[in-house]
Amino acid sequence: MTVSRRRFIVSTTGAAAGTALPFMQALAQGTPIKLGSVLDNSGNLDGYGKPMVQATTLAAEEINAAGGLLGRKIEVIQYDTQSDIALYTKYAQQLARDDKVDVVHGGITSASREAIRQTFRRSNILYFYDVLYEGGVCDRNCVVTGTTPAQVMEPIVEIASKQWGKKVYVLAADYNYGQITAKWLAYYAKKLGGTVLQTDFFPLDVADFGSTIAKIQAAKPDYVCAALVGGAHLSFFRQWAASGMNKKIPLCSTTFGVGNEHLALSAAEGDGILIAGNYSQEETTPANKDFLARWAKRFGDTKIVHEIAVSQYQGIKLWAEAVKKAGSLDREKMLKAIESGISVEGPGGLVKIDPATHHASLDIKVMEVKNQKLTIKQAFKQRPPSDTAASCNLLKNPNENKQFEVTI
Repeated sequence: MTVSRRRFIVSTTGAAAGTALPFMQALAQGTPIKLGSVLDNSGNLDGYGKPMVQATTLAAEEINAAGGLLGRKIEVIQYDTQSDIALYTKYAQQLARDDKVDVVHGGITSASREAIRQTFRRSNILYFYDVLYEGGVCDRNCVVTGTTPAQVMEPIVEIASKQWGKKVYVLAADYNYGQITAKWLAYYAKKLGGTVLQTDFFPLDVADFGSTIAKIQAAKPDYVCAALVGGAHLSFFRQWAASGMNKKIPLCSTTFGVGNEHLALSAAEGDGILIAGNYSQEETTPANKDFLARWAKRFGDTKIVHEIAVSQYQGIKLWAEAVKKAGSLDREKMLKAIESGISVEGPGGLVKIDPATHHASLDIKVMEVKNQKLTIKQAFKQRPPSDTAASCNLLKNPNENKQFEVTI
């Protein structure tokens, strides 16, 4: 029997609803919830992306094993963007237009995030960005679960200045993350009575730091703080150790370790570097122990687990919590659930959404690299995204759609 579209719609109302609704409910229960993901599973950033892809798989499989969401299973639709911004744009459009996904978790660099964020906003598809970044994104359709500079800068500068002294030399990647992070470093150094002797910026493809090391040696800072990003910039840490400077001037970093850089260096090269972030495999909490055990059972090697893989995992679990609370995939209901201040306990601790910014308050740990491990020195509970909160209030301005340049 054929039924016209108009007749079918009408038949789901009034007296006919009793017969039509069971059919619709059965149809919905058999239809998977589509979770889209665009990540660099190959290319220059695959050291970050591959574990994030695995984290996405693990989170979705665990949700499905627990019965799914709304009586439906999750289907992950994953595209490898190959560290190519053009592919981010292409696959974002494909997820929205052809795959018609219900949510997207993806993007690594800020450039990749901004290449896809508007596509999902226009398509009314909720977008989760689960990576540390420079802060300032104010978009009701976007949820951020990674750290921002103000969350990690103050703890690491406070401990570094107490431990080593007040004069710091700053190295940073030459794009918005590095530039804004350098400003926060200078702000907190000054706040704590210190001085930034010099700040040097480097394009992502720079791998020769010989002249820079000579400049640092001449400047004689009490310590160096590096906001360097990617495989080429990892060369700095190797060259620093090879020059013998790691025995003379200590290092801190806002990025080292988030992609397991401490495993790429030998203990002799990496020992003593001070970092700050949300996650260390050395966490002794039951949540982290259970997570690593599940990862080992599913994938084997846990050495590849890093902070942004954990952030991706926590972001998906947070989204699932919002679906449960909303009782629906309807975007407005989901946004209200998110803005209720939902939270999950993840491997990195409590992840709680700040309703006004859609960013996460996170537990931050200051850690020291020792024998290729991130040893926790001090923990700071539930640091808010204060940098973004200074400019963004989505409860008052729900239609805001921009990335504020954080002013300090």
